[in-house]
Amino acid sequence: MRTYLSRARWGAAAVAGLALLASPAAGQQRRYLVEVSAAAGYTSFDEVTNLEGSAVGTGRIGLWLPYRLSVEGEFALAAPKAGGAVDWNVRTLSGALLGNLPIGLASSAYLKAGIGSSKYDSDLCVGDPPRSVLAACGNSSIVLAGIGARAALSPTLMVRGELGGTRSISGRAFTNLGANVGLSYMIGSRPLTDSDRDGVLDPADRCAGTAPGILVDPRGCPSDTDRDGVPDGVDRCPTSAPGAPVNEAGCPRDADGDNVPDDQDRCANTAAGAAVDANGCPTDEDRDGILDGLDRCSATPQGATVDQLGCPGDEDGDGVLDGLDRCPRTPAGSTVNTFGCPPNAPVPPASPRPGAAPAGPSTGLMLPAPGTPLVVPGVTFSQGSARLRPEASPVLDSLAALLLARPTVSVEIGGHTDGTRTESITLSRLRAEAVRNYLIGKRVPFTRLIAKGYGATARIDTADTAAAREANRRIEIRVLPPAPGP
Repeated sequence: MRTYLSRARWGAAAVAGLALLASPAAGQQRRYLVEVSAAAGYTSFDEVTNLEGSAVGTGRIGLWLPYRLSVEGEFALAAPKAGGAVDWNVRTLSGALLGNLPIGLASSAYLKAGIGSSKYDSDLCVGDPPRSVLAACGNSSIVLAGIGARAALSPTLMVRGELGGTRSISGRAFTNLGANVGLSYMIGSRPLTDSDRDGVLDPADRCAGTAPGILVDPRGCPSDTDRDGVPDGVDRCPTSAPGAPVNEAGCPRDADGDNVPDDQDRCANTAAGAAVDANGCPTDEDRDGILDGLDRCSATPQGATVDQLGCPGDEDGDGVLDGLDRCPRTPAGSTVNTFGCPPNAPVPPASPRPGAAPAGPSTGLMLPAPGTPLVVPGVTFSQGSARLRPEASPVLDSLAALLLARPTVSVEIGGHTDGTRTESITLSRLRAEAVRNYLIGKRVPFTRLIAKGYGATARIDTADTAAAREANRRIEIRVLPPAPGP
Protein backbone atom coordinates (compact mmCIF):
# COMPACT_ATOMS: atom_id res chain seq x y z
CA MET A 1 0.00 0.00 0.00
CA ARG A 2 2.85 2.38 0.88
CA THR A 3 4.43 1.74 -2.53
CA TYR A 4 1.25 2.75 -4.39
CA LEU A 5 0.91 5.98 -2.33
CA SER A 6 4.50 6.88 -3.13
CA ARG A 7 3.86 6.34 -6.85
CA ALA A 8 0.75 8.54 -6.68
CA ARG A 9 2.67 11.40 -5.05
CA TRP A 10 5.39 11.23 -7.72
CA GLY A 11 2.81 11.28 -10.50
CA ALA A 12 0.76 14.16 -9.01
CA ALA A 13 3.84 16.35 -8.52
CA ALA A 14 5.04 15.75 -12.06
CA VAL A 15 1.64 16.50 -13.64
CA ALA A 16 1.21 19.73 -11.60
CA GLY A 17 4.64 20.98 -12.59
CA LEU A 18 4.12 20.22 -16.26
CA ALA A 19 0.74 21.99 -16.24
CA LEU A 20 2.33 25.14 -14.80
CA LEU A 21 5.11 25.26 -17.35
CA ALA A 22 2.74 24.49 -20.22
CA SER A 23 0.63 27.58 -19.43
CA PRO A 24 0.18 29.81 -22.52
CA ALA A 25 1.29 32.79 -20.42
CA ALA A 26 4.91 31.63 -20.62
CA GLY A 27 5.86 33.16 -23.95
CA GLN A 28 8.47 31.29 -26.01
CA GLN A 29 11.21 33.38 -27.61
CA ARG A 30 12.22 30.86 -30.32
CA ARG A 31 10.50 28.04 -32.12
CA TYR A 32 12.39 24.75 -31.65
CA LEU A 33 11.89 21.52 -33.58
CA VAL A 34 14.41 18.81 -32.60
CA GLU A 35 16.78 18.68 -29.60
CA VAL A 36 19.82 16.38 -29.53
CA SER A 37 21.61 16.10 -26.17
CA ALA A 38 24.52 14.22 -24.59
CA ALA A 39 25.51 14.37 -20.91
CA ALA A 40 27.71 12.81 -18.26
CA GLY A 41 26.71 12.49 -14.63
CA TYR A 42 26.54 10.46 -11.48
CA THR A 43 23.87 8.06 -10.14
CA SER A 44 23.43 7.04 -6.51
CA PHE A 45 21.77 3.61 -6.34
CA ASP A 46 19.35 2.61 -3.60
CA GLU A 47 21.07 0.61 -0.84
CA VAL A 48 18.78 -2.36 -1.45
CA THR A 49 20.50 -2.89 -4.81
CA ASN A 50 23.85 -3.38 -3.09
CA LEU A 51 25.35 -1.22 -5.84
CA GLU A 52 27.79 1.63 -5.32
CA GLY A 53 27.37 5.04 -6.90
CA SER A 54 28.58 5.26 -10.47
CA ALA A 55 29.31 7.60 -13.36
CA VAL A 56 26.62 7.56 -16.02
CA GLY A 57 26.53 8.55 -19.69
CA THR A 58 23.28 9.81 -21.21
CA GLY A 59 22.04 10.46 -24.73
CA ARG A 60 18.72 12.11 -25.63
CA ILE A 61 16.70 13.09 -28.65
CA GLY A 62 13.61 15.23 -28.27
CA LEU A 63 10.78 16.67 -30.34
CA TRP A 64 9.31 20.08 -29.39
CA LEU A 65 5.53 20.48 -29.40
CA PRO A 66 3.21 23.52 -29.14
CA TYR A 67 2.50 25.15 -25.76
CA ARG A 68 6.16 24.84 -24.60
CA LEU A 69 5.95 21.06 -24.36
CA SER A 70 8.45 18.57 -25.69
CA VAL A 71 8.86 14.78 -25.67
CA GLU A 72 12.17 13.01 -25.63
CA GLY A 73 13.68 9.57 -25.54
CA GLU A 74 16.69 8.90 -23.35
CA PHE A 75 19.32 6.14 -23.08
CA ALA A 76 21.60 6.00 -20.03
CA LEU A 77 24.44 3.60 -19.26
CA ALA A 78 26.10 3.11 -15.86
CA ALA A 79 28.73 0.59 -14.64
CA PRO A 80 28.45 0.37 -10.85
CA LYS A 81 30.26 -2.12 -8.62
CA ALA A 82 28.83 -4.44 -6.03
CA GLY A 83 30.85 -5.04 -2.88
CA GLY A 84 33.69 -2.99 -4.33
CA ALA A 85 34.66 -5.64 -6.86
CA VAL A 86 31.96 -7.02 -9.12
CA ASP A 87 31.05 -4.96 -12.22
CA TRP A 88 27.45 -4.46 -13.19
CA ASN A 89 25.90 -2.89 -16.26
CA VAL A 90 22.80 -0.81 -15.78
CA ARG A 91 21.09 0.25 -18.99
CA THR A 92 18.02 2.53 -18.87
CA LEU A 93 15.73 3.35 -21.78
CA SER A 94 12.92 5.85 -21.13
CA GLY A 95 10.54 8.34 -22.63
CA ALA A 96 9.47 11.61 -20.95
CA LEU A 97 7.25 14.67 -21.40
CA LEU A 98 8.87 18.05 -20.62
CA GLY A 99 7.24 21.35 -19.72
CA ASN A 100 9.62 24.17 -20.71
CA LEU A 101 9.72 27.65 -19.20
CA PRO A 102 11.62 30.16 -21.41
CA ILE A 103 14.14 32.41 -19.67
CA GLY A 104 15.38 35.31 -21.77
CA LEU A 105 15.82 34.87 -25.50
CA ALA A 106 16.98 31.23 -25.63
CA SER A 107 17.58 29.76 -22.14
CA SER A 108 14.91 27.76 -20.34
CA ALA A 109 14.05 25.70 -17.30
CA TYR A 110 11.97 22.54 -17.39
CA LEU A 111 10.24 19.80 -15.46
CA LYS A 112 10.03 16.28 -16.78
CA ALA A 113 8.13 13.09 -16.06
CA GLY A 114 8.10 9.78 -17.83
CA ILE A 115 8.28 5.98 -17.81
CA GLY A 116 10.88 3.45 -18.91
CA SER A 117 12.80 0.29 -18.17
CA SER A 118 16.15 -0.43 -16.49
CA LYS A 119 18.14 -3.61 -17.05
CA TYR A 120 20.59 -4.73 -14.35
CA ASP A 121 23.12 -7.17 -15.85
CA SER A 122 26.03 -9.03 -14.18
CA ASP A 123 27.68 -12.44 -14.01
CA LEU A 124 25.98 -12.83 -10.65
CA CYS A 125 22.58 -12.60 -12.29
CA VAL A 126 22.91 -15.97 -14.06
CA GLY A 127 21.58 -19.24 -12.75
CA ASP A 128 18.28 -20.20 -11.22
CA PRO A 129 18.08 -18.77 -8.72
CA PRO A 130 20.70 -16.08 -9.50
CA ARG A 131 23.77 -16.04 -7.34
CA SER A 132 23.01 -12.41 -6.28
CA VAL A 133 20.28 -12.11 -3.68
CA LEU A 134 20.99 -8.55 -2.51
CA ALA A 135 21.45 -6.67 -5.79
CA ALA A 136 18.90 -6.08 -8.53
CA CYS A 137 18.94 -8.35 -11.53
CA GLY A 138 17.09 -8.31 -14.82
CA ASN A 139 14.56 -5.77 -16.09
CA SER A 140 12.67 -3.32 -13.90
CA SER A 141 9.87 -0.98 -15.01
CA ILE A 142 10.40 2.56 -13.75
CA VAL A 143 8.79 5.98 -13.48
CA LEU A 144 11.04 9.00 -13.60
CA ALA A 145 10.91 12.70 -12.74
CA GLY A 146 13.38 15.52 -12.89
CA ILE A 147 14.08 19.20 -13.02
CA GLY A 148 16.62 20.91 -15.20
CA ALA A 149 17.73 23.99 -17.11
CA ARG A 150 19.31 24.95 -20.39
CA ALA A 151 21.79 27.87 -20.45
CA ALA A 152 22.23 29.23 -23.97
CA LEU A 153 25.74 29.50 -25.38
CA SER A 154 24.10 30.57 -28.63
CA PRO A 155 20.47 30.55 -29.82
CA THR A 156 20.84 26.86 -30.72
CA LEU A 157 23.70 25.48 -28.54
CA MET A 158 23.06 25.13 -24.80
CA VAL A 159 24.57 23.73 -21.64
CA ARG A 160 21.97 21.43 -20.07
CA GLY A 161 21.96 20.28 -16.45
CA GLU A 162 19.46 18.03 -14.69
CA LEU A 163 18.61 16.56 -11.29
CA GLY A 164 16.27 13.60 -11.18
CA GLY A 165 15.45 10.13 -10.05
CA THR A 166 13.85 6.84 -11.02
CA ARG A 167 11.50 4.64 -9.06
CA SER A 168 11.23 0.89 -9.68
CA ILE A 169 7.57 -0.14 -10.03
CA SER A 170 8.03 -3.85 -10.68
CA GLY A 171 9.50 -6.43 -8.36
CA ARG A 172 11.31 -4.98 -5.39
CA ALA A 173 10.67 -1.22 -5.07
CA PHE A 174 13.68 1.09 -4.83
CA THR A 175 14.66 4.62 -5.85
CA ASN A 176 17.84 5.84 -7.59
CA LEU A 177 18.86 9.51 -7.67
CA GLY A 178 21.24 11.23 -10.06
CA ALA A 179 22.54 14.38 -11.71
CA ASN A 180 24.08 15.08 -15.08
CA VAL A 181 25.34 17.94 -17.22
CA GLY A 182 26.01 18.14 -20.93
CA LEU A 183 25.26 19.93 -24.20
CA SER A 184 22.07 20.28 -26.22
CA TYR A 185 21.82 21.32 -29.84
CA MET A 186 18.57 22.57 -31.36
CA ILE A 187 17.99 21.43 -34.93
CA GLY A 188 15.53 23.45 -37.04
CA SER A 189 15.45 26.37 -34.61
CA ARG A 190 14.25 29.78 -35.76
CA PRO A 191 13.33 33.03 -33.96
CA LEU A 192 9.71 33.81 -33.21
CA THR A 193 8.26 37.07 -34.55
CA ASP A 194 5.98 39.78 -33.18
CA SER A 195 4.35 41.02 -36.38
CA ASP A 196 2.26 43.77 -34.77
CA ARG A 197 5.01 44.75 -32.28
CA ASP A 198 2.70 44.68 -29.27
CA GLY A 199 5.15 42.71 -27.09
CA VAL A 200 3.30 39.40 -27.50
CA LEU A 201 4.94 36.93 -29.87
CA ASP A 202 2.88 35.65 -32.77
CA PRO A 203 2.29 32.07 -31.48
CA ALA A 204 0.69 33.44 -28.28
CA ASP A 205 -0.98 36.50 -29.85
CA ARG A 206 -4.74 35.98 -29.99
CA CYS A 207 -5.29 39.38 -31.66
CA ALA A 208 -2.78 39.71 -34.50
CA GLY A 209 -2.58 43.03 -36.28
CA THR A 210 -3.06 45.30 -33.27
CA ALA A 211 -2.58 48.96 -34.27
CA PRO A 212 0.61 50.75 -33.09
CA GLY A 213 0.40 52.42 -29.68
CA ILE A 214 -2.40 50.26 -28.30
CA LEU A 215 -1.76 48.53 -24.96
CA VAL A 216 -2.56 44.82 -24.89
CA ASP A 217 -3.25 42.13 -22.30
CA PRO A 218 -1.13 38.95 -21.97
CA ARG A 219 -3.06 37.40 -24.89
CA GLY A 220 -2.07 40.28 -27.19
CA CYS A 221 -5.60 41.72 -27.32
CA PRO A 222 -6.30 45.46 -26.77
CA SER A 223 -7.17 46.43 -23.19
CA ASP A 224 -9.85 49.01 -22.40
CA THR A 225 -9.83 49.90 -18.70
CA ASP A 226 -12.80 52.29 -18.80
CA ARG A 227 -14.72 50.17 -21.33
CA ASP A 228 -15.52 53.10 -23.59
CA GLY A 229 -14.54 51.33 -26.81
CA VAL A 230 -11.24 53.22 -27.20
CA PRO A 231 -8.25 50.99 -26.35
CA ASP A 232 -5.75 51.93 -23.64
CA GLY A 233 -2.66 53.57 -25.06
CA VAL A 234 -4.60 55.72 -27.53
CA ASP A 235 -7.32 56.69 -25.01
CA ARG A 236 -6.55 60.26 -23.92
CA CYS A 237 -9.14 60.05 -21.14
CA PRO A 238 -8.57 56.55 -19.71
CA THR A 239 -10.86 57.11 -16.70
CA SER A 240 -14.08 58.11 -18.49
CA ALA A 241 -17.24 57.48 -16.49
CA PRO A 242 -18.95 54.19 -17.36
CA GLY A 243 -21.51 54.64 -20.11
CA ALA A 244 -20.46 58.18 -21.01
CA PRO A 245 -20.39 58.81 -24.78
CA VAL A 246 -16.85 59.53 -25.95
CA ASN A 247 -15.17 60.85 -29.08
CA GLU A 248 -12.49 59.10 -31.13
CA ALA A 249 -9.84 60.12 -28.56
CA GLY A 250 -11.74 58.40 -25.74
CA CYS A 251 -12.77 61.66 -24.05
CA PRO A 252 -16.35 62.54 -23.08
CA ARG A 253 -18.18 64.28 -25.90
CA ASP A 254 -18.73 68.01 -25.42
CA ALA A 255 -20.51 69.27 -28.53
CA ASP A 256 -20.71 72.90 -27.41
CA GLY A 257 -17.18 73.04 -25.95
CA ASP A 258 -18.23 74.29 -22.51
CA ASN A 259 -16.22 71.63 -20.62
CA VAL A 260 -19.38 69.88 -19.40
CA PRO A 261 -19.78 66.40 -20.99
CA ASP A 262 -22.84 65.94 -23.18
CA ASP A 263 -24.34 63.33 -20.85
CA GLN A 264 -24.33 65.90 -18.01
CA ASP A 265 -25.01 69.05 -20.05
CA ARG A 266 -28.56 70.32 -19.60
CA CYS A 267 -27.95 73.18 -22.05
CA ALA A 268 -26.27 71.44 -24.96
CA ASN A 269 -26.06 74.37 -27.40
CA THR A 270 -24.29 77.02 -25.32
CA ALA A 271 -22.62 79.76 -27.37
CA ALA A 272 -18.86 79.42 -27.69
CA GLY A 273 -17.00 81.35 -24.98
CA ALA A 274 -19.94 81.69 -22.60
CA ALA A 275 -19.37 80.75 -18.95
CA VAL A 276 -21.59 77.97 -17.64
CA ASP A 277 -22.59 76.45 -14.32
CA ALA A 278 -22.08 72.83 -13.23
CA ASN A 279 -25.07 71.77 -15.36
CA GLY A 280 -23.61 73.32 -18.52
CA CYS A 281 -26.12 76.21 -18.59
CA PRO A 282 -24.97 79.79 -19.29
CA THR A 283 -24.78 82.30 -16.43
CA ASP A 284 -25.55 86.02 -16.51
CA GLU A 285 -24.51 87.46 -13.18
CA ASP A 286 -25.58 91.05 -13.88
CA ARG A 287 -28.76 89.94 -15.69
CA ASP A 288 -28.23 92.25 -18.64
CA GLY A 289 -28.95 89.56 -21.26
CA ILE A 290 -25.28 89.18 -22.26
CA LEU A 291 -23.85 85.87 -21.02
CA ASP A 292 -20.90 85.79 -18.65
CA GLY A 293 -17.74 85.08 -20.57
CA LEU A 294 -19.04 87.19 -23.48
CA ASP A 295 -19.93 90.20 -21.28
CA ARG A 296 -17.18 92.83 -21.38
CA CYS A 297 -18.86 94.73 -18.54
CA SER A 298 -19.88 92.00 -16.13
CA ALA A 299 -21.01 94.27 -13.26
CA THR A 300 -23.56 96.41 -15.06
CA PRO A 301 -26.17 97.83 -12.62
CA GLN A 302 -29.46 96.02 -12.94
CA GLY A 303 -31.85 97.88 -15.23
CA ALA A 304 -29.22 99.60 -17.37
CA THR A 305 -29.39 99.00 -21.12
CA VAL A 306 -26.30 97.52 -22.71
CA ASP A 307 -24.77 97.03 -26.14
CA GLN A 308 -23.80 93.71 -27.77
CA LEU A 309 -20.71 93.52 -25.56
CA GLY A 310 -22.75 93.91 -22.38
CA CYS A 311 -21.56 97.45 -21.64
CA PRO A 312 -23.99 100.23 -20.60
CA GLY A 313 -24.30 103.54 -22.44
CA ASP A 314 -24.91 107.13 -21.33
CA GLU A 315 -26.37 108.92 -24.34
CA ASP A 316 -26.66 112.38 -22.73
CA GLY A 317 -23.39 112.14 -20.82
CA ASP A 318 -24.88 113.07 -17.45
CA GLY A 319 -23.29 110.15 -15.59
CA VAL A 320 -26.57 108.24 -15.20
CA LEU A 321 -26.63 105.10 -17.32
CA ASP A 322 -29.19 104.59 -20.06
CA GLY A 323 -32.00 102.44 -18.76
CA LEU A 324 -31.65 104.01 -15.32
CA ASP A 325 -31.86 107.57 -16.64
CA ARG A 326 -35.44 108.86 -16.21
CA CYS A 327 -34.52 112.00 -18.19
CA PRO A 328 -32.40 110.54 -21.01
CA ARG A 329 -31.89 113.75 -23.03
CA THR A 330 -30.65 116.18 -20.41
CA PRO A 331 -28.64 119.06 -21.93
CA ALA A 332 -24.89 118.66 -21.69
CA GLY A 333 -23.40 120.01 -18.47
CA SER A 334 -26.68 119.98 -16.55
CA THR A 335 -26.68 119.09 -12.87
CA VAL A 336 -28.78 115.98 -12.35
CA ASN A 337 -29.92 113.81 -9.49
CA THR A 338 -29.51 110.06 -9.14
CA PHE A 339 -32.25 109.50 -11.75
CA GLY A 340 -30.57 111.69 -14.37
CA CYS A 341 -33.09 114.51 -14.01
CA PRO A 342 -32.53 118.19 -13.11
CA PRO A 343 -32.91 118.70 -9.32
CA ASN A 344 -36.16 120.63 -9.51
CA ALA A 345 -37.72 118.66 -12.35
CA PRO A 346 -40.35 115.98 -11.69
CA VAL A 347 -39.00 112.43 -11.99
CA PRO A 348 -40.86 110.39 -14.60
CA PRO A 349 -41.73 106.82 -13.68
CA ALA A 350 -39.34 104.13 -14.80
CA SER A 351 -40.11 102.22 -17.97
CA PRO A 352 -39.92 98.59 -16.94
CA ARG A 353 -38.12 96.16 -19.19
CA PRO A 354 -40.15 93.23 -20.47
CA GLY A 355 -40.63 90.80 -17.62
CA ALA A 356 -39.16 93.20 -15.03
CA ALA A 357 -40.84 93.89 -11.70
CA PRO A 358 -42.45 97.29 -11.23
CA ALA A 359 -40.07 100.01 -10.06
CA GLY A 360 -40.11 101.06 -6.41
CA PRO A 361 -40.63 104.60 -5.11
CA SER A 362 -38.16 107.36 -6.10
CA THR A 363 -35.48 108.44 -3.60
CA GLY A 364 -34.03 111.34 -5.66
CA LEU A 365 -30.37 111.51 -4.57
CA MET A 366 -28.83 115.01 -4.70
CA LEU A 367 -25.65 116.43 -3.25
CA PRO A 368 -26.39 118.22 0.04
CA ALA A 369 -25.35 121.72 0.95
CA PRO A 370 -21.77 122.05 2.29
CA GLY A 371 -21.48 120.81 5.87
CA THR A 372 -24.88 119.07 5.87
CA PRO A 373 -24.78 115.27 6.22
CA LEU A 374 -26.95 113.21 3.87
CA VAL A 375 -27.78 109.52 4.37
CA VAL A 376 -27.12 107.70 1.10
CA PRO A 377 -30.33 105.75 0.47
CA GLY A 378 -30.09 102.05 -0.23
CA VAL A 379 -26.53 101.70 1.08
CA THR A 380 -26.85 99.53 4.19
CA PHE A 381 -24.85 96.62 5.57
CA SER A 382 -25.38 93.27 7.19
CA GLN A 383 -24.50 93.20 10.90
CA GLY A 384 -20.76 92.83 11.42
CA SER A 385 -20.01 93.28 7.68
CA ALA A 386 -18.45 95.98 5.53
CA ARG A 387 -19.40 94.31 2.24
CA LEU A 388 -21.54 96.40 -0.10
CA ARG A 389 -24.85 94.84 -1.04
CA PRO A 390 -25.78 94.52 -4.74
CA GLU A 391 -28.67 96.97 -4.42
CA ALA A 392 -26.20 99.72 -3.48
CA SER A 393 -24.67 99.81 -6.98
CA PRO A 394 -27.28 101.99 -8.79
CA VAL A 395 -27.22 104.65 -6.05
CA LEU A 396 -23.42 104.72 -5.84
CA ASP A 397 -23.18 104.85 -9.64
CA SER A 398 -25.41 107.92 -9.60
CA LEU A 399 -23.38 109.49 -6.76
CA ALA A 400 -20.22 108.93 -8.82
CA ALA A 401 -21.90 110.59 -11.80
CA LEU A 402 -22.88 113.61 -9.66
CA LEU A 403 -19.30 114.00 -8.41
CA LEU A 404 -17.86 113.66 -11.90
CA ALA A 405 -20.27 116.34 -13.11
CA ARG A 406 -19.01 118.71 -10.38
CA PRO A 407 -15.22 118.33 -10.48
CA THR A 408 -14.58 120.99 -7.79
CA VAL A 409 -16.61 119.22 -5.09
CA SER A 410 -14.96 117.03 -2.44
CA VAL A 411 -16.91 114.93 0.04
CA GLU A 412 -16.46 113.15 3.33
CA ILE A 413 -17.83 109.61 3.43
CA GLY A 414 -18.93 108.71 6.92
CA GLY A 415 -19.47 105.13 8.07
CA HIS A 416 -21.76 104.30 11.00
CA THR A 417 -22.58 101.25 13.12
CA ASP A 418 -25.66 100.10 15.04
CA GLY A 419 -24.19 100.21 18.58
CA THR A 420 -24.20 96.45 19.22
CA ARG A 421 -21.17 94.65 20.68
CA THR A 422 -20.22 93.10 17.34
CA GLU A 423 -19.90 96.49 15.63
CA SER A 424 -16.83 98.65 16.22
CA ILE A 425 -15.56 102.03 15.11
CA THR A 426 -13.04 100.17 12.95
CA LEU A 427 -15.94 98.47 11.15
CA SER A 428 -17.56 101.86 10.49
CA ARG A 429 -14.31 103.08 8.89
CA LEU A 430 -14.15 99.95 6.73
CA ARG A 431 -17.68 100.65 5.52
CA ALA A 432 -16.66 104.17 4.53
CA GLU A 433 -13.57 102.80 2.79
CA ALA A 434 -15.73 100.32 0.84
CA VAL A 435 -17.83 103.19 -0.56
CA ARG A 436 -14.73 105.30 -1.27
CA ASN A 437 -13.11 102.43 -3.17
CA TYR A 438 -16.29 101.91 -5.19
CA LEU A 439 -16.37 105.58 -6.23
CA ILE A 440 -12.66 105.53 -7.11
CA GLY A 441 -13.44 102.54 -9.31
CA LYS A 442 -15.95 104.78 -11.11
CA ARG A 443 -13.13 107.27 -11.87
CA VAL A 444 -13.85 109.79 -9.11
CA PRO A 445 -10.39 111.18 -8.12
CA PHE A 446 -9.31 109.77 -4.77
CA THR A 447 -8.13 113.24 -3.68
CA ARG A 448 -11.75 114.35 -3.54
CA LEU A 449 -12.88 111.54 -1.24
CA ILE A 450 -12.24 111.28 2.51
CA ALA A 451 -13.38 108.17 4.43
CA LYS A 452 -14.08 108.43 8.16
CA GLY A 453 -15.59 106.06 10.71
CA TYR A 454 -17.96 107.38 13.39
CA GLY A 455 -18.92 104.13 15.06
CA ALA A 456 -22.23 104.45 16.94
CA THR A 457 -21.71 108.06 18.05
CA ALA A 458 -24.45 109.43 15.78
CA ARG A 459 -27.25 106.90 15.70
CA ILE A 460 -30.38 108.13 13.92
CA ASP A 461 -32.70 105.69 15.68
CA THR A 462 -32.09 104.67 19.29
CA ALA A 463 -34.84 102.04 19.43
CA ASP A 464 -33.77 98.47 20.21
CA THR A 465 -35.30 96.92 17.11
CA ALA A 466 -33.93 95.19 14.03
CA ALA A 467 -35.23 98.00 11.80
CA ALA A 468 -33.50 100.63 13.93
CA ARG A 469 -30.21 98.74 13.86
CA GLU A 470 -30.50 98.34 10.07
CA ALA A 471 -31.06 102.09 9.68
CA ASN A 472 -28.04 102.93 11.84
CA ARG A 473 -25.71 100.74 9.70
CA ARG A 474 -25.46 103.46 7.07
CA ILE A 475 -23.30 105.74 4.96
CA GLU A 476 -23.53 109.53 5.07
CA ILE A 477 -21.90 112.00 2.70
CA ARG A 478 -20.96 115.54 3.61
CA VAL A 479 -19.83 118.11 1.02
CA LEU A 480 -16.60 119.66 2.26
CA PRO A 481 -16.06 123.43 2.08
CA PRO A 482 -13.80 124.48 -0.77
CA ALA A 483 -10.12 124.75 0.01
CA PRO A 484 -9.00 128.34 0.65
CA GLY A 485 -7.25 130.03 -2.23
CA PRO A 486 -3.59 131.07 -2.17
